[in-house]
Amino acid sequence: MIRINELKEQRAGKIAEMEALHAKANLEGNEELRFTALEKEVRTLNDSIHRAETMSEFERLEARGEPVGGPDMARELRNYSLAKAARESMQGKLTGVEAEMSAELSRGREVRGVMVPTAVILGGVETRALTTTTPAGAAGGNLIRTDLAAMTDRRRPALKVESMGATVLRGLTGNLDLPRLVESGSASWIAEHTDSTRSDAKFGKKSMEPKTVSGEYELSRRMMLQSNEAIESILRADLAFILAQGLDSAAIRGGAANQPTGILADAGVQQLAGAVIGSDLTADMIAALEMDDVTGTHAFLTNPTVIARARKLKDTTGLPIPVATTFHGEVVETSTQVAASTPAGTGENPTPAKYPLIYGEWASLYIGYWSGVDILVNPYHAGVASKGGALLHAFLDTDVVVRHPEAFRWAEVN
Repeated sequence: MIRINELKEQRAGKIAEMEALHAKANLEGNEELRFTALEKEVRTLNDSIHRAETMSEFERLEARGEPVGGPDMARELRNYSLAKAARESMQGKLTGVEAEMSAELSRGREVRGVMVPTAVILGGVETRALTTTTPAGAAGGNLIRTDLAAMTDRRRPALKVESMGATVLRGLTGNLDLPRLVESGSASWIAEHTDSTRSDAKFGKKSMEPKTVSGEYELSRRMMLQSNEAIESILRADLAFILAQGLDSAAIRGGAANQPTGILADAGVQQLAGAVIGSDLTADMIAALEMDDVTGTHAFLTNPTVIARARKLKDTTGLPIPVATTFHGEVVETSTQVAASTPAGTGENPTPAKYPLIYGEWASLYIGYWSGVDILVNPYHAGVASKGGALLHAFLDTDVVVRHPEAFRWAEVN
């Protein structure tokens, strides 16, 4: 069965060819025929995409909460061991479900290590050293089996972007163009038996291409031998989170070297004048999207500090103003991933930090995945080879694009 993403890629390519023909002042006979043929092909692809999306939705309903891959895939993921995959990768031979999934994800791609499904581990750039040394500050000292109790996780920031409704495209291969109609023509009233007034439509596009986000651990020889239960938990939870955290952060701001361009860094996303948090500011942000005819599902995203300030707002009688009233009943999510846009001042009476308040139709934010997570275990690096340890690298090819910049507004909030 052809995947929906493949159909959309085919449609994008044909629309791009139509745009190139449309840009010409005059079309020759063969070009006119080609344009007409492309139009028919695009309409056919639209029908195919609609049918595929309909069937995908019915399949999700039929699964009753199971992943799209079905119960067999769910069971395989539950049986998947990242520690086993890393260990066997060092030995040069994968077995079991880990080998099957790596082979499936590696098809048509050049892979340096073992490919891991993104459902098991996602994607940030951070380096950790895990050893079995026992001083209080050692990163891996508590992983040696004494026996080992269940590991408790550290406190982590909430990752909100995908859960707020961003459009996720998986299984991409080549670069992806996302064409859109930027400006329509105009209608006009004419007298009987007179020519219509000609106007032109304008097209634009946003492009997605893979950018690599990575993480790295240093594993000591003894830690790998003595901490089977704990290392599985760490490899799944901690490495997955720091990589996913990097992607989530890039989707919010991004824009630095080698990063995707996130919402706050996109030049097309308008910034409203900064203000103190209140219902007037949120009303202006809501109205800005309404004036641009943005009709999808909207929500606010900001730092918890902004909500704390909103909870302290009081009316003229001194009673607290409900947060729902301040945000006009819209959904509001918070995360420390929304970092301060202006840091707090210094001195005796420092000014408080300012934070972004983002309001948008989150489906207009596109996140693309070109691969699973490529896990490479390297016991030969000069930094670990003489110690008998290994370096564990994780790579994920992904990109973030604001397809419709008019679907977002943000303001710096005092």
